[in-house]
Amino acid sequence: MKLNLRNPLVVFDLEATGTNTATDRIVEISMHKIMPNGEEITKTYRVNPTVPIPAEASAVHGIYDEDVKDEPTFKQLAGTLAPFLQGADLAGFNVLKYDIPLLVEEFLRAEVDFDVSNRKIIDAQKIFHMMEKRTLSAAYKFYCNKDLKDAHSAEADTLATYEVIKAQVARYDGQAMIDMSGKEIGKISNDMAVLHELTADRMVDLAGRFVLNNQGVEVFNFGKHKGRSVDEVLKMEPTYYDWMMRGEFPLDTKRKLTQIKLRSFNK
Repeated sequence: MKLNLRNPLVVFDLEATGTNTATDRIVEISMHKIMPNGEEITKTYRVNPTVPIPAEASAVHGIYDEDVKDEPTFKQLAGTLAPFLQGADLAGFNVLKYDIPLLVEEFLRAEVDFDVSNRKIIDAQKIFHMMEKRTLSAAYKFYCNKDLKDAHSAEADTLATYEVIKAQVARYDGQAMIDMSGKEIGKISNDMAVLHELTADRMVDLAGRFVLNNQGVEVFNFGKHKGRSVDEVLKMEPTYYDWMMRGEFPLDTKRKLTQIKLRSFNK
């Protein structure tokens, strides 16, 4: 199928040092430009972010400091990127929340005026989530081929969830579960310990403020220390513990934070 275009359309994706669009830096950008006449052009650039790439980010996209140390910075590339994007509408997967805000920040740091206000923006993730619902009713229909009556009543939702879990185990038994980075994290099995490991084993606190990284170390999952070891942050910045304990965090989160602190103190 050919897209009906009035303007050029650039479908693009970014890899970066992290997920904070205000502070993280691009390490790779790929752009596929489709012209109204059907011509298509692809350009991909590695970018020196000028800051270290955290191990957690490299584990996802496979780009390490050594890979980009001799590549141009975004500021050096901005003069090439801006003309390629000139007058084009933009598209991508999760671009509204991530790629476009990060790209705009990088252009602003490079002192290049990159205005998206007059461009059409198409987010494939939003279409996907809107059209393929991720609700219990949708799961019940997909896995059990039944309509969920009395949705949002506790009993109906409970019984439907039980049926969905049974149907998932039957459907996927023995199949590999792949994470967002393409890594196999295990195989579905009719074993509650296995299902726990696949779905909840990386949780530290119930609110998800802390998670286990690939090395099994508790790391922050939010804020300025996202991806950093909780233990190391508490040692380097003891006042962060006090800030969290005074803050509006769940009691379970504060309890887990205190347990990590005491464990480190007693080593």
